[in-house]
Amino acid sequence: MVADEEDEDWFEKAFEEETEPESEEAPDEEPSESESEEPTAEPPSEFGEEFPGESGEEPSEPSESPTPAGPEDEAEPGPESEVDEFAEAFGGGGGGGEPAGGEEDLFEDDFAAAFGGGGGGGPSAPSGSEDDFGFDLDADVGAGGPGGFEEDEEYESDIPRIDFGIEGLDEMVQGGVPERSLIVAIGGAGTGKTTFGLQFLHEAIQNGERAVYITLEESQQRVVQSATEKGWEFDRHTEEGNLVVVDIDPIEMANSLTSIRNELPRLVEEFGASRLVLDSVSLLEMMYDDQSVRRTEIYDFTKALKDAGVTTMLTSEASEDNPFASRHGIIEYLTDAVVVLRYIRPEDFRETRLAVEIQKIRDANHSRETKPYEITHQGISVYRQANIF
Repeated sequence: MVADEEDEDWFEKAFEEETEPESEEAPDEEPSESESEEPTAEPPSEFGEEFPGESGEEPSEPSESPTPAGPEDEAEPGPESEVDEFAEAFGGGGGGGEPAGGEEDLFEDDFAAAFGGGGGGGPSAPSGSEDDFGFDLDADVGAGGPGGFEEDEEYESDIPRIDFGIEGLDEMVQGGVPERSLIVAIGGAGTGKTTFGLQFLHEAIQNGERAVYITLEESQQRVVQSATEKGWEFDRHTEEGNLVVVDIDPIEMANSLTSIRNELPRLVEEFGASRLVLDSVSLLEMMYDDQSVRRTEIYDFTKALKDAGVTTMLTSEASEDNPFASRHGIIEYLTDAVVVLRYIRPEDFRETRLAVEIQKIRDANHSRETKPYEITHQGISVYRQANIF
């Protein structure tokens, strides 16, 4: 489905208008006249000034139903069906005011309103467990001492760096991951891919930044609850406007991927997000039968996010035959960084362990060793000084 200028006009207006009823203290005046008679006068470029959560001020001219940009918008029914599918795809994001009617309000209530919010910080970072979990925590491994690499040999670059926010894993990357990187975490069921993504966003929120989480597998409520149970207060951050959590049906996303690809990066940029997580890209890949089409669509989508200036993490299911490769064998070639989460099963089957390794990070030196990790009630902790045995 190809997005045209009419789609973008509607999308931008719907997003702009829905941010207005975000505040619970709405103006006393009824905006009915402006809804039905007057078109929206303010251009899309003033979106940032009308963001209630950003400025803390009530909008001066509230309007709840998007006004068509021109007569051609009313004449052609094609964009309307595009709008319906696109709005449906973003269902479940949360927030919203009184609906103006139709699928347009579904989009406004669920996705656009989620982006309205203010600043705020986050709780302190989770600490790793002190138990050894059967690992040799005191072992000296490889060259460079306990970490298995020379910690002082950082990659010389002017690119700003960020941390994953995962204890032990950050120490495996000298200098940090370059900003605006496209990262993928590959793993089987139960290896903590979702927790990885949540912890990655928690690190951004702790630093006073904003973040976006898009899930194709879980509901918005389940994602927030899972993070909150680990002490990361995603419920509070969504209310304060530091975080957007959106659940999308993978089929609808695939059908409207062109529209989403064109609009989502701009919205993310205007929202001010520094990090975005898509969980998982495997479900999106499954929507395409043709390998070349699959690769092209995924590449265009991820490139659009990267061009928007946001550091993106994708989660991907591992191949059934190869735990070091993604299910479709595409995403690891399109990304800047690859982290593999997998099981280690000893011959005696005494205990199944979890292990992580960094396959690649462009423009960064990193350890290539396999390190054990645990998923606890505080998140993921990597035991950098331990060996798998």
